Amino acid sequence: MSITSQVETLAKIRSKQMVELLSTGKRIDGRDLHSVREIQIEKGPIDKAEGSAYISLGNTRVLVGVKVETGEPFPDRPNDGVLTVNAEFVPLAYEFFEPGPPDENSIELARVVDRGIRESKAIELEKLVLTPGKVVYVIFVDIYILNHDGNLIDASAYAAINALTGTKIPDYEVTEKGEVKRTSSYSNLPVREYPVSTTWIKIDDKVMVDPNLEEEKIAEAKITITTTKEGKVCAVQKSCNGTFTPEEIIEVTRNAIKKCDEIRGKFYPT
Repeated sequence: MSITSQVETLAKIRSKQMVELLSTGKRIDGRDLHSVREIQIEKGPIDKAEGSAYISLGNTRVLVGVKVETGEPFPDRPNDGVLTVNAEFVPLAYEFFEPGPPDENSIELARVVDRGIRESKAIELEKLVLTPGKVVYVIFVDIYILNHDGNLIDASAYAAINALTGTKIPDYEVTEKGEVKRTSSYSNLPVREYPVSTTWIKIDDKVMVDPNLEEEKIAEAKITITTTKEGKVCAVQKSCNGTFTPEEIIEVTRNAIKKCDEIRGKFYPT
């Protein structure tokens, strides 16, 4: 038997073990279906960034840096600052990550994190205008995946909002001639909301939160639900080819609101 065949056989045995455990309400790493792996957050690890955060979610590791510049607003939002989110999958983080331009997975990750921040109106973009229609603050959120052991969306979202809550933006003054000049002082980025996401997967007929990498590999369906501190759903992302029943969606949403509140109470400002 070739090495490839051996690996495939072991993977099938492992998957069978996981499904058998799930039938008893237990997971391969010892958690129950509604338990999230240990979360650790370090704010401000990058000195040269305006804001940053490092997070570990189980063995998943994510670093987020925030840079602040000035630029032109979007034509359809002349009185709002600009938010842009990018994600990079560092090749050392996972055997299938490759160097080069962003692929569809990193683009999806960035868009889901962006949507949670944007749709919750976490940042007061209207306060980031220096000259209406001409000069605004541009907030760059850069996500770096350092180690992939599942649930990159939640880990990235937690790191992003924690980096933003610690971001300092340089102050500018507008002269009588309309020129924008930088001063030596800084202000806090105006953050008014703390969106929290939870990601759920379905294996067989079991639905569970915060999947690790082994679980993601055999998941039939996956859904990420982001909520505000008032418990309102502000963003949803469905992936994988499988489906959730309407009853499962209702139950997942109910459980997601509770789990998001639990996480927010531990790791976010009140």
